[in-house]
Amino acid sequence: MQLSARDIVRDYTESVFRRARVPMEPLNYEVNWSDQPSRHTAYPGASRLPLPTRLPELASLRDLLTGNSPAPVGGWSMARLSTLLRLSYGVLERRMTVNWNQDITARSHFENAVWGRGTASGGGMYPVEVYLVAGASAPVLPGVYHYDTGRHVLQRLLVGDVSDSIQAGLAAPEGADSFLVASLRFWKNSFKYNSFCYHVVTQDLGALLGSWELLASALGVPLRRLLCFDPEPMDRLLGFDSDQQSVFAVVPLQWSADPAGTRDPAVPTRVGDGGVTPPVQVHYAAHERSKRVQQFPAVTAVHRAAADTPATVDPTAVVDAAPRPLPGEPVALPEPRLDLLDRPLSTVLATRSSSFGRFRRPPELTVADLGTTLAFATAGRPQPADAGLPADAPALTRLWVFANHLDGLPAGGYAYCAQRHALLPAAPEPDVGMSAFLQQQYFLTNYTMAQVGAVLAISGRLDAVLDAYGPRGYRILNAEIGAVAQRVYCATTAQQVGCGAVLGFDNVSMDDALGLSGTDERTVLFLLIGRNSDAVANLEYRL
Repeated sequence: MQLSARDIVRDYTESVFRRARVPMEPLNYEVNWSDQPSRHTAYPGASRLPLPTRLPELASLRDLLTGNSPAPVGGWSMARLSTLLRLSYGVLERRMTVNWNQDITARSHFENAVWGRGTASGGGMYPVEVYLVAGASAPVLPGVYHYDTGRHVLQRLLVGDVSDSIQAGLAAPEGADSFLVASLRFWKNSFKYNSFCYHVVTQDLGALLGSWELLASALGVPLRRLLCFDPEPMDRLLGFDSDQQSVFAVVPLQWSADPAGTRDPAVPTRVGDGGVTPPVQVHYAAHERSKRVQQFPAVTAVHRAAADTPATVDPTAVVDAAPRPLPGEPVALPEPRLDLLDRPLSTVLATRSSSFGRFRRPPELTVADLGTTLAFATAGRPQPADAGLPADAPALTRLWVFANHLDGLPAGGYAYCAQRHALLPAAPEPDVGMSAFLQQQYFLTNYTMAQVGAVLAISGRLDAVLDAYGPRGYRILNAEIGAVAQRVYCATTAQQVGCGAVLGFDNVSMDDALGLSGTDERTVLFLLIGRNSDAVANLEYRL
C-alpha cells in the first residue's frame, strides 16, 4: 500500500526521534571527507557584481527586544541588502579554536580552514543557497543573481525580469517585483549526515531566516518570509533538479527608490513579453567539487512529501497547534537584564560561535543569564507571512530548561512561559544527578555535561502542525525551531555566555524526563549554555 505524504513525513520524523536507539539507514555509512562538496557554491563563467563591504554598526539586542529599533527607512537598498547577506551568511573570519572536536588538527591547514559566519549551521555545512531575483524596480540590472558567500559578490546568472516565475508559485500575488530566494542544496549536508540531512537542513534554513528577521529590524526595513508556496516554477527557473536542490523560502523586496531609466536600453527588462516563449531558466551550472554525488532515498522521499501544502491554511488550526498550557506553580524569573544585551547586532553576529568543548565552571551560569536568554529567544515572530495569521498568533514551539548548574535555580526540568516570564517545574532532578543523566543521554563526545550550566530544549507538536499546514508543516516547524535557536545564540553571545546547539541527545529519554511521553509534544533541538573557559588557545582572523 502506498503511503500518504503525511505518513511518509511521520515515518521519517519518528526514525529521527528514535535514532539514538535504532540507527537510521544507511548503516555503517562512512563520510568521504576528501570528496566533500565545496562550502561555497560558485558558478564558473558567470559575471560578478561586487557588493559593498562596509558593515555599519547596527541597533543593539536591547533595542530589538524593547522595540526601540531604527525608524523605518522605506525599503531596501544594495547597501542594506549587502549587510543582510554578509552578516547572516557571508564569511566574516577564520577560526581555529583549540577544542574537543575531532578535526582540530586538520583545521590548522588552509584547505581545511573553518570560516566563521553569523548564522549557526548544523555541522558547519551551510547548505542554504541564496538567490536574488531582481525586477524592474531593482537598483541592479533585472535578472537572477546568486550570492557567492566565499567572495561576497553576486553572480549574474540570467538577464531580464523573470519575477513572474516567482509570482507563479506564490499562494497570492505580491506587490513586489524582486525577491530573495533561499534554497537548500542537500548534498552540502547529506555527504556528512546522509539520511539525517533533511531534519538538519530545514532547521538551518530557520536559523538563517531568524538572522534575517533580526537584521531587517535593526536596519529598519520590513521583512516578510513566505514558506507556503509551490516551488516548481522557481526550481525550474533556477535550473534545479528538485530532488537535489529546491526553493524553501521567499522574501519579497521593496526597494527604497525606483531607479527606472538608469539601465542600458538594449537589455530587456521583462522576459517573455509579447507572445508565447519557451520557459526561461538559468543555464549556468554550479561547480561541483565532489566526484560522486549521492542521493539518499529517505531524504528524497520526505522532501517530496513535505513539499505538499494545502491550497489554504486554516488560521484557527495553526493557532490550535501551539503548545498546550501546562499546570503548576510558576517560578518567577528575574526581569531580563537589558544591560547584558547592550551590544550591537552587527558585533554579536560577527563574534557568534559554537562552544564545542569549551564550557568550564566555575563561575556558574546565573538565573539572570538564563532568564535574559529565554526572553530574547521567544521575542521573535517566527510564523510564515503567507499563512494568513493574526499578528498575535502564538508560536508553534516551547522552550524547556534542564537546569544543571545554575546559580539561583535548583536542578531539574522546567517549561518556560514567555507570557509570565516564569518557569513551570516539570520534573525533579534525576536520581543519578542532572549532569550524569545528561551525559548518559548524549551519544557524542564533544561535550562534558558536568561543565554545562543548562540544556535548553525546543519542542513542538508535530502532529498538530501537520493538521494545520499539511506535510509542509514539518518544514515550517523546523524553520521556527532554527529561528529560536539563532536567537538563543545571539542572546548568549551578547552576554558573553557560551552556547552550542546539538542534536545528539536521546529524544525519547529527554521527553520522558520532561513528562512528555504519551503527549503529542516532542523535543527536537537542544542548546547547551554555560561559561566558556578563557584559558583556550584561539586564532581569529577578521576579514
